Amino acid sequence: MHDTLETASGTPRDASTVVLLRDARHGLEVFLMKRSGLSDTFGEAYVFPGGKLDAHDSSSAALAALNEPATALAHRLGEPELHHDTAAALYVAALRELFEEAGVLLSAAPHRPAGVSPADWQAWLAAPAASLDATALVPWSRWITPRMAALSKKRFDTRFFLALAPSDQIASHDNYETTASIWLPPVEALQRYHRGEIEMAPPQIMSLGHLARYTTAAEALAAARAQLPPCICPENFEEDGTVILSYPGDPRHSVPERALPGPTRMLVRNKRFVPEGPLESLWS
Repeated sequence: MHDTLETASGTPRDASTVVLLRDARHGLEVFLMKRSGLSDTFGEAYVFPGGKLDAHDSSSAALAALNEPATALAHRLGEPELHHDTAAALYVAALRELFEEAGVLLSAAPHRPAGVSPADWQAWLAAPAASLDATALVPWSRWITPRMAALSKKRFDTRFFLALAPSDQIASHDNYETTASIWLPPVEALQRYHRGEIEMAPPQIMSLGHLARYTTAAEALAAARAQLPPCICPENFEEDGTVILSYPGDPRHSVPERALPGPTRMLVRNKRFVPEGPLESLWS
């Protein structure tokens, strides 16, 4: 056993992701978007809406628009070292990215931004009636790109939030950063990935396996509210020519306590990520 992967450079960039949920006739569904093939990070992979923290996310107008104090929002993230304004800005980033990428606005304001561009968003935030519903976001997990990145040299420190899709809005891709979108039950999304019909990255795969253990959106949201978000920083190694991603609780990981249900390692085969055991091990 020996590490042979090239070290990813740089400090991880703060980012936010929103896992949008809804209840359908056959159970819980999750909203997924296909990233543009022009993206330099997992192009054409199916992801949750999200992106990097922007400088404007911590502006006085953005923080003032949140419907809960920054200190309370920071407490929910469970990161004592994080300044409360930065924590609040991560909520702003999540709400902004959800609107810009999926067209869904979590807000009690009477008016929406004129469009989904950053300029439209900033102009709307400057209006007196702007309001951002941070309480609609439930912190769920925190994923940090490993120093020994398996397929990408970019590193992110991403906070995953769960949110219930508003019944009066339709989520859709923007035809720019994302080219397709779909609502799927978590198990079906994983089965499609297994058959090679869609591509996904490990955080999405493991998150879908976690969500597959719930039958309704209310169950998933209640479970997220009952815990502090676990921090998952995979640690990679190579064994018999196969790259393996280990997660907290795995014998090869430096953190002995589990952070997630399901398998504690994923294997990289033909540039795709697969569990060490059967696909069902992701959710059973």
